[in-house]
Amino acid sequence: MTKHTFFIGFMLFALFFGAGNLIYPPTLGLEAGTSYWSAIAGFVITGVGLPILAVAAIGLVKNDATELGKRVHPIFGIVFTTIIYLAIGPFFGIPRAANVAYEMGISPIVPPTLIEGDLLLLLFTTVFFGLVLLLSANPSKIVDRVGQWLTPILLIAVAALSIGGFFLLDEPLQLPIEKYQTAPFFKGFVEGYLTMDAIAALAFGIIVVTAFQERGVKDNRTMVMSTIKAGLISGVALTLVYGSLGWIGAKMSTQGNFENGGQILSSATQLIYGDFGLLLLGIIVTLACFTTSIGLTVACGQFFSRTFQVSYQKVILIITVVSFLAANLGLNQIIAISVPVLVAIYPVAIVLVILSFIDKWFSGSKLVYRGAILLTAVVSIYQGLVEFGLPMAAIQPLMEELPLFSVGLGWLLPAVVGGAIGGFIDHK
Repeated sequence: MTKHTFFIGFMLFALFFGAGNLIYPPTLGLEAGTSYWSAIAGFVITGVGLPILAVAAIGLVKNDATELGKRVHPIFGIVFTTIIYLAIGPFFGIPRAANVAYEMGISPIVPPTLIEGDLLLLLFTTVFFGLVLLLSANPSKIVDRVGQWLTPILLIAVAALSIGGFFLLDEPLQLPIEKYQTAPFFKGFVEGYLTMDAIAALAFGIIVVTAFQERGVKDNRTMVMSTIKAGLISGVALTLVYGSLGWIGAKMSTQGNFENGGQILSSATQLIYGDFGLLLLGIIVTLACFTTSIGLTVACGQFFSRTFQVSYQKVILIITVVSFLAANLGLNQIIAISVPVLVAIYPVAIVLVILSFIDKWFSGSKLVYRGAILLTAVVSIYQGLVEFGLPMAAIQPLMEELPLFSVGLGWLLPAVVGGAIGGFIDHK
């Protein structure tokens, strides 16, 4: 394994490790309590395992997610991939990262008497997105800038927080709240959706592939093995970080009531390191969200410029401007809209990635892809509409009959049945 693989793996970790990766593990730990290890195991599967598979799938086709989507239909490939890039890019992912960096990294250390909140957010996002635009302008330098410099600083800061948490937080674990009392593994599995990493991997995969191609990797087998190795490096780092942050959350259950993972981490860092803890957390959050925003901007820029034949520089300028405007709407509004969209598209992305790895088993039949994706989408879109608050009473009883529906995996059996029906029709 070469040093290039390590640096690309470090880069991938930094690209993955953003806003959702910081917020959700502490909340899971706090709520799961004594069921923590089962819950975090499920979380790691969707938050780490699936992203690694998605990166490897992109390495397999040596192209962006459009190539995977074309196995269903060319139009589906363009439309679904565009939705993914818009979701993880300027509409939700990038603005959310900037807002979390502001809420957890800047707002706590700037006295409200010094500068008004809305104005502070405006000033912060102006500087934040200006730097994102600057560092995204030359994609070939992203491995050097992120993998060699920003990632080590981020890892050292996270390690300092984690080590302090293990030694200085010694409260016993509490009983889990109601939603983690039964099937905590599956609840953690669905919570892993919120990191957005499995669909982000479909975008980041092409950055990894391009990085290896620039370093002389050409043949398909070497490319797949290289992307898997880089994915494993980032996966090990993500697993350790998730486990540590989740454990800190589990140990904070007796310290009061918290609205989100950001408040949990803020209180934990103050307990562990005092006022210095806020500065440490600010460094972690700002770096994590900043590196992710750079990666998402580069990935979206490469996709839209190549797909729609537009200048890369113009695309990233549009992405940063739209992200800047969305970020100033506020974190709550972004999350309220993004959760239903993620619930709707995540299962489709999961099924598409899994099918790409077992493609040889059914000879790449388009009907298998179409059947599996169609029935998956029916269930996942229903769940997304429910999350959005739309009444779906007419079909609710039918959906609730699906196996594992109560734990958020109602799409699983329809995916298998749809694929089987497609394979049967193709065989006949």
